[in-house]
Amino acid sequence: MKILITGGAGFIGSHLADKLIDGGHNVVVIDNLSTGKKENINSKAKFYEMDISSKELEAIFLQEKPEIVFHFAAQINVRDSVKDPIVDAQTNIMGSLNILENCRKFGIKKIIFPSSGGMVYGDVDVFPTGEDCREVPLSPYAIAKLSVEKYLYFYYKSFGLKFVVLRLANVYGPRQNPKGEAGVVAIFLNKMLMGQEPIINGDGLQTRDFIFVDDVVDASILAFEKDEIGIFNLGTSIETNVITIFLKLKELLGLDCKEIHGLEAPGESRRSCLDFSKIQRVFNWSPKYNFESGLKKTVEWFKDQ
Repeated sequence: MKILITGGAGFIGSHLADKLIDGGHNVVVIDNLSTGKKENINSKAKFYEMDISSKELEAIFLQEKPEIVFHFAAQINVRDSVKDPIVDAQTNIMGSLNILENCRKFGIKKIIFPSSGGMVYGDVDVFPTGEDCREVPLSPYAIAKLSVEKYLYFYYKSFGLKFVVLRLANVYGPRQNPKGEAGVVAIFLNKMLMGQEPIINGDGLQTRDFIFVDDVVDASILAFEKDEIGIFNLGTSIETNVITIFLKLKELLGLDCKEIHGLEAPGESRRSCLDFSKIQRVFNWSPKYNFESGLKKTVEWFKDQ
């Protein structure tokens, strides 16, 4: 099939492109390279360097005639969204609407969109958290993700555009950007390999649900292959705290790093963990990697870099 991936030069999008191309699909990548890297792009993919808000997007849809769209392009910095909600909305809401309008105009069969399971629910008291939990997003980034989810439902009910929303837990793995404000595994790994001491925010007992990038790619492909639509959590239902990450990386790298604590990050959730039983039931998906096996693959890739 002809498949379009926005953000296909990024962390998750580039892994997805590789897997789809290996499966015999014809892949087109759109990326403005603001956070993505050209070296991540599969040589067999057709690449357009373009912002998703561009009016020229329509010409790409017209020329390439994709059947499926994976919309993975986004402004991903939560702190930046707080500093400038308008800029965040221009990319994450208006840019997404530009994608959806072109999907409508050109009869796209299905669109797959990664939302943020760690952000759209906000502070909850049910763990693991299921899709029926009330959403209370606490940042413009999270509000934008939830807004696009609602627009997807509108386009489905009004125009028949099928969709799957994957509410992702904390994704980690090869190619993750270690210089962003998210991605504690990549940030810690990069600092340790450069001989620096990583800083643990607060007491380090805050937990997250960590999912390996290959598992996310597998679920994304199932989402387009199956007929079902809707919103699905994508995680492991296991909580891991930051100190555990630090100690495991220290062990895998054989380094004698000191455990240094800094200030708590303002607005940071204490716990995050997703119930993936719905996607397990509907798509017969479950994570293949536990945290230790995924971490080993991630460490090897970063060492090779």
